[in-house]
Amino acid sequence: MDTRTFLATAAILTAGAPVCVCAQGVATDKLIDAITVTGLRERAGGVEVPNTTASKTAEELRAQNLFNPEDALNYLPNITIRKRYIGDRNALIGGRSFSTLQPARGLVFMDGYLLSNFLGRFDAPRWNMIAPEEIERVDVLYGPYSATYPGNSIGTTVAIRTRRPDDFTMSVRSTAFSEHFDEYGLEEDYDGWQVSAFLGDRFDNGAWFTLAANRQDATGHPMQYYTVSANSAGAFPTVTGDATPVSGVRFDRDPQGRRRAVFGANSGAIDHTIQDQVKLRGGYAITDWLEAEGFIALWRNDTEQENRTFMRDAAGNEVWSGRVIADGITFNVPATAFLPSSRDEEHRQWGTTLRTTRGEGWNASLVYSRYDILEDSLIEGFLDVPADDETRALNSERDDTGWQTFEIQGVYTPVADDWLGGNHTLALGFHRNEYELANPVYDILNAQVPQFVYGKTRLQAWYLQDEWQLAEQWSLTLGVRYEDWEAFGGGQRIGADEVSYPERKDSAVSPKASLAYVPNSEWTLRLSVGRGVRFPTVPELFQGASRAGVIVVNDPNLQPERSDSVDFTVEHWLPWGKVRATLFQDDVRDSIFSQTNITVTPNVTNVQNVDRVRTRGIETAFSIALPGVEALTFDGSLAYARARILENDNFPVSVGKLWPRIPKWRGNLQTIWRPTEDWLASLGVRYSGRMFGQLDNSDINPDTYGGVSRFTMLDARVAYTTASNIELALGVDNLTDERAYQMHPYPGRTAFVEARWSFEGTP
Repeated sequence: MDTRTFLATAAILTAGAPVCVCAQGVATDKLIDAITVTGLRERAGGVEVPNTTASKTAEELRAQNLFNPEDALNYLPNITIRKRYIGDRNALIGGRSFSTLQPARGLVFMDGYLLSNFLGRFDAPRWNMIAPEEIERVDVLYGPYSATYPGNSIGTTVAIRTRRPDDFTMSVRSTAFSEHFDEYGLEEDYDGWQVSAFLGDRFDNGAWFTLAANRQDATGHPMQYYTVSANSAGAFPTVTGDATPVSGVRFDRDPQGRRRAVFGANSGAIDHTIQDQVKLRGGYAITDWLEAEGFIALWRNDTEQENRTFMRDAAGNEVWSGRVIADGITFNVPATAFLPSSRDEEHRQWGTTLRTTRGEGWNASLVYSRYDILEDSLIEGFLDVPADDETRALNSERDDTGWQTFEIQGVYTPVADDWLGGNHTLALGFHRNEYELANPVYDILNAQVPQFVYGKTRLQAWYLQDEWQLAEQWSLTLGVRYEDWEAFGGGQRIGADEVSYPERKDSAVSPKASLAYVPNSEWTLRLSVGRGVRFPTVPELFQGASRAGVIVVNDPNLQPERSDSVDFTVEHWLPWGKVRATLFQDDVRDSIFSQTNITVTPNVTNVQNVDRVRTRGIETAFSIALPGVEALTFDGSLAYARARILENDNFPVSVGKLWPRIPKWRGNLQTIWRPTEDWLASLGVRYSGRMFGQLDNSDINPDTYGGVSRFTMLDARVAYTTASNIELALGVDNLTDERAYQMHPYPGRTAFVEARWSFEGTP
């Protein structure tokens, strides 16, 4: 967008709005406040929420084991968090109609600033910018029904709000964990700890600040293994030549049911991370209706990754590569199978906001944020080897890349008998984001660049939304969003060959509508329909061949995903709780999916458009306290979904199959007992049903490494708060030590011990 267009947009939005309403940008303060107030069964002032929502406050999160910020979503309805181990920097979100293989359908905001990382095909939101100790509440919105959100909202939108002080406040939290893990005969305990601190104050002159810091040292269990599978006839690849007899190789069945040999934990399987985070946030009330705020956060990670070979020769020595014989079968284990690796990362995010806080009439907001990857260096291989050795060290970098966002927004809250009849709440705005990726791979020995992927995407959007109070019991919310998208500066170089891709531009209009009926204080019925358009990301368009024997074929001509969604929700409030039932349908054209063809060697992954995928389902949620037993509460949800591939010209055998990683049944139940103000105990269960990992549903053996299994996990926690405001807690996740997989194995039984001290008031 040129300077004149930008200034014109800003002028239009601020002409009638003396200044600004929301620091949240696409996730406005008023919208989040509406969720909060609606939950208390009062009509929300300001922007109505056309989406189905779910929330957890900091007090409610005390009932579960919260080690990392993403753990806060474990007991929210119809959500999956693929957290492979404690310390995982890639905890992906899955929802109603999208899987953890589709991270670009999940939006995550921290105080309105975008944390969603779209620079890798499977990069998760940057949860690391949040310390668990500073979380105030978590809100989730389902589906593309609000015009204030970009097309990535066709999945799930998560808005995390951190603490803002009303007075002097400080707290310190320390927690440690120990995980027991046993698989393929490798049985060990993996430990770690975390310390968080929070300090904040508000001054008489209207200024306030918070300072949060977090340090974490954690080691995760093995994530992945080097394996060789037989063909459908049971024959392993033919290997000739002299071979070393070895013991220790394990044999099982792979997800396709074929016999498989497992040689050890590889590809940096055991991840030891030391992560540090510090964040300074502050604000100032310039007048009684105008305020400014901003923040800066730094996060650093040092990772050392270990591999473990199961193979031993006749003398008991470890064997890491070469031709070996196990169970009478000869295998060739390449020198690259167990390469050492390490990773250094340093990220910075900052943002600033100007907004107004008038109770009615016009308000507006201006918000800018920037996420900078200052250092991201992944070194794989041996540093001191001949120049022609395939195991020589390569350094994959993403330094000096990142994303930035800008939002200007106006909101009009009705005044009695105003020019709109006192029945309309308007929201309008302009949004812009830009993602930049530069991902060179350096040969450390000779300083050459055998591979380089690069490119940018930019999205600009204008939107308008009107909540119209038709009558006392009826309201209609109409919205429309227009988006301009472009991809440019993209290409890749492999060796001496370089391909530069032409610039692409596209645009889309996304209409929304929501009709709500509130007959009385006990019932709400809402029908929402909406279109969302999710444009391709930089890595989906441009990221091609990669290492470790896997070829990735990108498609610079990918079409955007277009989702037409319907949501019908009924909510009922009772004297002893609240229940909700939702019928939903998501019909997605040109769904973007990365699918690995495991029938060829080396493996080839195609990033492609799947012509049409439709998901239909029902979702229920409840929060109840038994009459007469108010100390005992039950919070839970249960969802059923059928996600089917209706059209797919690129892979016809997949038509009629179930969409990967969407379970038929998904649910949770948490029982919380608060016998006194000092004591708290909880027992929770998380369930996910049968899923597939492949488009053709060929993975018929899900309960194994590489599969996508069902699971039932029990979690427990007991906490006691002393008179001096020290909280002591013991907890266990996966109490029964259930072994489950989403490609990688989920954590085994994990015990937690925690101590927290807090103070609020005048120091």
